[in-house]
Amino acid sequence: MQYENNDKLNVARRGNTRSSRENNIFVPLMNVHIQERSYGCFIRRISLPPNYTNEREFNDTSLSTNNSEFQGDLSQLIQNFDKINIKEIDPIAISSIQENPSTEIDFNMIVDEINNLIFKLLNKGFKFNLVKQQVIEYFNDHNINSQEFYNWLLNNQNSLNSIFLLGFFNYHGIETNKNDEKAFNLFINSSEKNHILAQYFVGEFYLYGYGTIKNGKLAIEYYKKVVDKNFTPGQVSIGYCYSNGIGVEKDLIKEIYWYKKAAKNGNLMAIYNLGIIYEDGIGIEKDNNKAFKLFKQSAEGGYLDGIMMLGYCYDNGIGTKIDKYKAFELYQNAANLGNDIAQNNLALMYEEGDGIAKDTEKAIYWYEKSAKQGYGLAKNNLSNLLDNLYFDY
Repeated sequence: MQYENNDKLNVARRGNTRSSRENNIFVPLMNVHIQERSYGCFIRRISLPPNYTNEREFNDTSLSTNNSEFQGDLSQLIQNFDKINIKEIDPIAISSIQENPSTEIDFNMIVDEINNLIFKLLNKGFKFNLVKQQVIEYFNDHNINSQEFYNWLLNNQNSLNSIFLLGFFNYHGIETNKNDEKAFNLFINSSEKNHILAQYFVGEFYLYGYGTIKNGKLAIEYYKKVVDKNFTPGQVSIGYCYSNGIGVEKDLIKEIYWYKKAAKNGNLMAIYNLGIIYEDGIGIEKDNNKAFKLFKQSAEGGYLDGIMMLGYCYDNGIGTKIDKYKAFELYQNAANLGNDIAQNNLALMYEEGDGIAKDTEKAIYWYEKSAKQGYGLAKNNLSNLLDNLYFDY
């Protein structure tokens, strides 16, 4: 991602190869296929609790959608990815403001609605940067002054939701300077009274040392609190800890168990991670067909990494027939939504005329977009392309 500090909890780290899972340090873990002019693709990792038992079997077919290719026009499906529809996620919360157009806005109601929105977006598996974006759009869509709301929050710390939300604003730097230490203290305060979102954020802060000292064991403790309440991001984060041996002994079987548990509960990130694991064949039998189905399911849910990876499957014939046009459409959509790897891959298609008309200017444009986000492959590809153009002249 872009990658701002406030996105780090939900951003994929890039490794050098798909087999180097242990070299990845972030919850969303991103690996890269290296080719001559390098295509990229990425992964995301999450977590699992110590109460793992082999008796709790998971049926992979419950995650799969139809095994056939996309039904209907792919371009129509892609249009659904352009923007997360908050009304579909939380129609009751959104409609309540529209049905109560009083001159005096009820900020207490807004506090509860935003908490509910954050909960549902995270539980669905969306990354922190998108959640932040949706919170900001919530204010814009309803003509609410976010600075006025923040000032009100400062003076109305009278509920667990308001305490948490003030921490959320401080963590993301919304209408205030980013302050991880203040955010951590607010999350701790609210978590002590069993606020689920606060408990999860405390776990994340301990995991990465934001506003406090890193402590993997404490992170696990807080994740377990929310796992018991079926909050899927906690399940993903515990899986990540088992994947990397953070606070627990490394255990790929338990990692997979927790991803499957979160996926069964509808977490798109977990569904995507399972796709990566099946495609890698690490800790589980390699199965490109299952990987493709899982990437397709995460993409259809609007998960940006899934859209990119589905394009990669069509590009390289992973679990499906090679279809350069579908790959192009999916890369283009993910690139327009800001996915740096999709931007790199789209640029490569333009540079080589791979399934589309060759267009060096567009290749440079998309390499630059990706490189500006810090994506190393795009920087290398752009440099090589410009060098070749220079020597051609």
